[in-house]
This record gives sequence, C-alpha cells and structure tokens, in this order.
Amino acid sequence: MKVVVFDDGGLMGVETALWVRDHGHEVGIVSAPAGFDALTPEEVADALHGCAVVIDLVHQPHSATGTFPTQNGRADGLLRAAIAAGVRHHVCLSAVGVDRVRDDAAFTALRAREAMIERSGIPYSILRSTQLFEAAEAIADTATEDGAVRVPPLRVQPVSLTDVAMYLAHIAVSRPLGGAHEIAGPERFGLDRFVRIALATDADRRPVHTHAHSPFLGARPRTSDLLPGPGAYVAQTSYREWLAGRPVPEVSS
Repeated sequence: MKVVVFDDGGLMGVETALWVRDHGHEVGIVSAPAGFDALTPEEVADALHGCAVVIDLVHQPHSATGTFPTQNGRADGLLRAAIAAGVRHHVCLSAVGVDRVRDDAAFTALRAREAMIERSGIPYSILRSTQLFEAAEAIADTATEDGAVRVPPLRVQPVSLTDVAMYLAHIAVSRPLGGAHEIAGPERFGLDRFVRIALATDADRRPVHTHAHSPFLGARPRTSDLLPGPGAYVAQTSYREWLAGRPVPEVSS
C-alpha cells in the first residue's frame, strides 16, 4: 500500500514516514514549507499516483501567531486532489481542544479544516494531539514580554513528537476512524510548569509567570480545555524521559 505524507518540512513528517515504512508499506514525502499552493498540480498528481492513504501535516497553525500560514481553501485543494487520485483514506493531525475553544484563532481554523475533511466524502481519520514536548520553548518565546514569560493558567498533558508520529502511522495503515481520536502524554502539568522545566533544562533564566489574561495561540481557553477526554490514547514517554534524551546545552561562563 502506498502512503504519501504531505508536510511543512518539519520533523513530524519524516518520523511519521519512517513509522509507516516500519509497518511494511511504501511511503513518500512531499514537503511544502511555503504551503500547499507552492506545489504545482503536476507535482501533486505525480505524488498521489497509486496512493491509497494521504497524511496531511501541511496545514498546521503558526506557533507565533496562532494562524495558518496558508488559507483553509488550500487545505481543500489537497482534499480535491486526493479525491481525483482515488485516495481511500485521508489522515490529518489536529489539536485537542478544537471542539471546545471557540476564539477566533488557530483552534477555529483547525476546526474548520476538520469540517472540510468530514464533508469531503473520503474515508478519514483525525488525530487530535495535545501540546508537543518540543513546543515548550516556542510557547515561551511567543509569551515573552519584557524578558518574562507570561502564560495563562491552563492545564496541559503534553506528548512527544515521536509518540504522535508513531500513532499517526498506525492510524494511517489501519481502517479509517470516520471521526476524531485524541493522543496525550502520561502526565499533567500547569502550562507554567511545563514551560519552566523546558527553560531550566536549557539554562534559560527567563522567569515564568501565570497571568489570567494572557492568550494561548491567540485564544483564551478555559483551564481544562486543552486536556484530552477519557477515551484518549495515552502515550508512555514521560517529560522527564524525553528531556533526558536531549543534548545537554552549553552554558557560557
């Protein structure tokens, strides 16, 4: 079976493709760092020739602005191309909380994208992930003002990128879910503690404060809006284990 991963040039696409290959399937990667519209129709058609499953990792919100680098209509472009190619399973990565957070931000855009997929007529699977361990520093950077990090009082249950990629691959080579499923890590933290641990590990001395009016990716979720539901798949990699596997940062004297 041929599986094609459309990604934004990040690590998620590469890891997902490797896990698909471990399942014994043919896999291709189409990287579009500038967005799906940067690909020509010929490139897309060639990549999708003989393809049974598409994994869409292109249309992810920008970590700094909480908005899509490409518009929703371009997500529709991939769907239309998949329909034309006879793709039998469309898999996409979304975020836990899209069904609860209603602000005009990344979550609204992700939910609109999910709705497109649901209406497309292609058998589909949507995987909603909690925050990635790898995103902690980006969250801190976007929340930094006057040298301090200010985050809202949220509870999070972050997960490793590798665990998400592994589960995406498993879903892709299985029967379509026909709905959304969630994945999370094994531990819950306050968002402030999650970020503070990452900064301390990197010898980053920025103070981290909780501020009730601080946004998260342009949205204002309630305290538990980013936590998974009871039916979520809980990955086994802990934050401590993930941090232990990272290179030790150099500290200048």
